[in-house]
Amino acid sequence: MIGFAVKVLGEPGLRSHDTRRWQSGPHLAQSLRCLREVFAYLDRVDIRMYRMASGLAPYLSHPDLPQFHRQVEECAQELAQMGEYARTLGLRLSFHPSQYVLLNAESETIAAHAAVDISGQARILEAMGLGPEAVVVTHIGGLYGAREASRARFVARWEQLPEVGRRRLVLENDDTSFGVGDTLWVHQRTGIRLVFDYLHHMLVNPEGMSVREAVAQCLGTWGQVRPKVHFSSTRTELRAPPPRRARTLGQLSPALSDHADFANPFELICFLREAGEVEFDLMLEVKAKDLAVLRLREFLRSPAGQLACRVVGLEAGVAAFKPVAGAG
Repeated sequence: MIGFAVKVLGEPGLRSHDTRRWQSGPHLAQSLRCLREVFAYLDRVDIRMYRMASGLAPYLSHPDLPQFHRQVEECAQELAQMGEYARTLGLRLSFHPSQYVLLNAESETIAAHAAVDISGQARILEAMGLGPEAVVVTHIGGLYGAREASRARFVARWEQLPEVGRRRLVLENDDTSFGVGDTLWVHQRTGIRLVFDYLHHMLVNPEGMSVREAVAQCLGTWGQVRPKVHFSSTRTELRAPPPRRARTLGQLSPALSDHADFANPFELICFLREAGEVEFDLMLEVKAKDLAVLRLREFLRSPAGQLACRVVGLEAGVAAFKPVAGAG
């Protein structure tokens, strides 16, 4: 399966969640109404993998707004119904907390907030009755000038999470500090499952690990559950500077870590060849969201896409990414 994250671009007016400020009384119940419409759209366009908004339950973990802390319990029935609907449609769902959720933070306050955030998203997946393929994806976090200590702090904080948080949390290599070798170090001490991120591996790979080896190592941590992989292409277009500096800077070159609007299909095909004979679901982390999934799928199934697959030796083409009802 091929999926995308959060925002729907292919059908105007669809909202991923309730984005109102706290003063207006946003609630998970309203987010679930938005989500039902998103699920119906996914079914119409035959996309079976989706990352839900990390703010699905607004202010759920905010320490100063306790009136929002019981949204999961208050929406238990609605969550169970949404989970049943997702299973009927064969959807694979996940969360990915924001970059500011740092479980390994030096600050105990920041780390405690991260733990509440992660556990809250895990509880939503649990309340939906979803299988072990439904996960909360995170990174090791900040480097803080000491790699070993930062990794060890993540392990210690993971051990302190509630059981549902430990069970649902999975770990991804990042694009600045911690590569696949670091996530494997954490896995060996916790058993946490690993998501392989292609672009991040191209940017941070101090061990010089091949794509095939890195993919095999990460996917081998999933046991009987179908693994997931993140894929994106680096942005190549010029980017606009911040408005305040537009006159002095002009157009800027993109950073290598910037994600492109669409995935480069030839790059993806080459990645699939390098990954070897393994099966996984693919999350596209690109700015065109569902439009990118539809475009990529159309290309891969076209004569040109099939020819490109054959040229690099992918005789099976894209069969592994065809949606399968009820698949994990």
